[in-house]
Amino acid sequence: MEPITMNIPVLALRGLTAFPNETLSFDVERDISIYALDNAMENDRRLFLVTQKEISVADPTEEDLYRVGTICHILQIIKTSENSVRVIVEGEERARLHRMWQGKPFLQANVEVLEEEFPGKITPRVEAMLRRTYALFGAYKELAPQLSDDFIAAVLDCRDTGRLADLIAQNITLRHQDRQRVLEELRPNRRLQIVNDILTHEVDVLSLEMQMEQKVRQRVAQVQKDMILREQVKVLQHELGDDGDEEIAEYTEKIQRAKLPEEVHKRLTKEVERLAKQPFGSAEASVIRNYLDVCLEMPWNRFSRERADVDQARKLLDRDHYGLEKVKERILEFIAVRQLNPDAKGKILCLVGPPGVGKTSVAISVAKAMNRKLARLSLGGVRDEADIRGHRKTYIGAMPGRIIEAISRAGAMNPLLVLDEIDKLGSDMRGDPASALLEVLDGEQNTSFRDHFLEVPVDLSRVMFITTANTTSTIPRPLLDRMEVIELTSYTDEEKLQIARTHLLPKQMKEHGLKKSQLRISDDAIRAVITDYTRESGVRTLERLLGKLCRKAAMRLVETDVKRVDITPRDLQELLGVPHYQDNARSRQDQIGVVNGLAWTEVGGELLEVEAGVMEGSGKLELTGNLGKVMQESVQAAYTCLRSRAAELGIPRDFYKTKDIHVHFPEGAVPKDGPSAGIAIATAMLSALTGRPVRHDVAMTGEVTLRGRVLPIGGLKEKTMAAKRSGIRTVIIPKENEKDLEEIDQTVRAALRFVTAETVDAVFAHALALPKKEAAVEHLTAMAGLERQEVRCGDQL
Repeated sequence: MEPITMNIPVLALRGLTAFPNETLSFDVERDISIYALDNAMENDRRLFLVTQKEISVADPTEEDLYRVGTICHILQIIKTSENSVRVIVEGEERARLHRMWQGKPFLQANVEVLEEEFPGKITPRVEAMLRRTYALFGAYKELAPQLSDDFIAAVLDCRDTGRLADLIAQNITLRHQDRQRVLEELRPNRRLQIVNDILTHEVDVLSLEMQMEQKVRQRVAQVQKDMILREQVKVLQHELGDDGDEEIAEYTEKIQRAKLPEEVHKRLTKEVERLAKQPFGSAEASVIRNYLDVCLEMPWNRFSRERADVDQARKLLDRDHYGLEKVKERILEFIAVRQLNPDAKGKILCLVGPPGVGKTSVAISVAKAMNRKLARLSLGGVRDEADIRGHRKTYIGAMPGRIIEAISRAGAMNPLLVLDEIDKLGSDMRGDPASALLEVLDGEQNTSFRDHFLEVPVDLSRVMFITTANTTSTIPRPLLDRMEVIELTSYTDEEKLQIARTHLLPKQMKEHGLKKSQLRISDDAIRAVITDYTRESGVRTLERLLGKLCRKAAMRLVETDVKRVDITPRDLQELLGVPHYQDNARSRQDQIGVVNGLAWTEVGGELLEVEAGVMEGSGKLELTGNLGKVMQESVQAAYTCLRSRAAELGIPRDFYKTKDIHVHFPEGAVPKDGPSAGIAIATAMLSALTGRPVRHDVAMTGEVTLRGRVLPIGGLKEKTMAAKRSGIRTVIIPKENEKDLEEIDQTVRAALRFVTAETVDAVFAHALALPKKEAAVEHLTAMAGLERQEVRCGDQL
């Protein structure tokens, strides 16, 4: 009988084998398999399923396939996703691959149908093989309980050796090589023998797996039992007060792992040994535990990777801060040095300036620019030295000082520590914290700083300190000498406008949920807020008022149908109320005995009026206005100066006997002190004694001596800014302060005329207005001088 051959689509299986008379379900994803299914469905729904030799082959050829497979009939195709389908087939008969004559778009081959041998009668030998098969299958079933009841019933009901072999091989977990051996055997009895051999091997393997699993379970159970018993023992030991061994081992391991400096390692090891000798629950043991915990929390060998990039730092500082050019330049110089010498010691910078000018935010920006960890300490009101150096660990509630705590909080030994309000440190019977800072802020001494709590040396030389203060006058000289002072002066009105427009307004709009298109505040409105509602060196009050405008705008947007709120100067009184400051508060007329002085405060410069009144009396000198001791002495010095020069100034020689003089500083509730109002006081008293008015557009500042010399003062930039705000045109300053004019903002220098004076005579000449008759004569004389100069120029021509 000639063999039956046919041309049929081929579908290569990976890890699966199809058997005759068995149903098989599998997923298809490859394109060649999809096309083979399509071709089979278009014809007689038959295709040749054959197993790949290697599962990993994606595009199989004839050499990659076994020779024997199964011709199957497609029962159902279900689409499971865009790229895959689920196929259910039923095997019909075995076949052998003769020749693969097509590889694309799908596999197609010429196959030969294989005829199986007739099993014959069930002889005793076959019966014994069947019973052996049932016994092995029963053993396998006990070891592999995931088998279905239908499959078990089908096996036990089957008496055909070839069919039984195919049924078992198809439905138990086997390697595809073993299944292929069963498929390629055409003799039914021999096929069942192969299945018996495979079942024997699988039962042995599963038995070993079961034994191993039981051993593992027993081991795990034993471990869990031991763990429970240990925990019970720990509880009993804790109740008995004897659980220190594990704690000691834990501390010892932490110390070894921390890689501490040698001296610190020795000290902590000694403390652990002391702890091991302490009875449970003793107070000394609690002290030692607390000490070890604090020491081990310190970042002894951890350093943040510093970024010393001048260009990057410049961009960040310019982005976060407007103006402050000298401050930025000094910080960039420091970063440039770090870029050239990364091992340089940390510096101590002191940012001094009025409140609200950005001292703390500059320090934070420096930390960002240098990629250093940041920790901030507020020293305002600190009076206890232990806040800096810590308490001895033997005291109840002892803790390390703020410096060590800040380093521990930063998590690195080279952080940037911001010491805020260093000018407001106090001192009392508990010690002087400013003196405790002398070692901390000294680059030559702080390499081995010893906190009272730790009692081991801590290297602070890699720490960068930035301190902030409103004034240097209250900082002790030895402490100030250790810091490099960088002054942050008051902002001009134009700088405040730019800061408000660039930083403050966008920040407030974001906090209040406003978009750029919903609120628009004109520059004139911001200028009006600055001049009429704020009188400050910084921008804190300005930011609060901008926040108030944002809240008003938010209310208007919510309550009405408007899409955008525009705020102009005309709207400010409705939104912010009556202006707090008026430019016309200063007199616009020359007055007798009233002088415009200039004062410096911690919040900037102020215009300070000085009033003097003269009355018939017995020579009393009355001082009012809440004056400090220095200012009272300044009034006495000005009074004596006038007495010693009475004849030159045209004052009656006996005025100190016949006249009572009252000197008053308005706003009497505000304390005032300092010597810089000396020339203003002398001018006011001279004006009152002679009856000559003082020019209303002149302001002055300077200390006066008994002989009439004018001494230099401080805070010139803030004072001149206050003069500009108040509409002053001429400012009289000491001659020795002429060098400080370079530090004054160009806008202020252009708006004011500066007169320098070495003696009070120059002050009187510029400040006192001439009587009308003398002023007219002086004017005619000046005009005549100009005419004579023009005639001389004509003669020369």
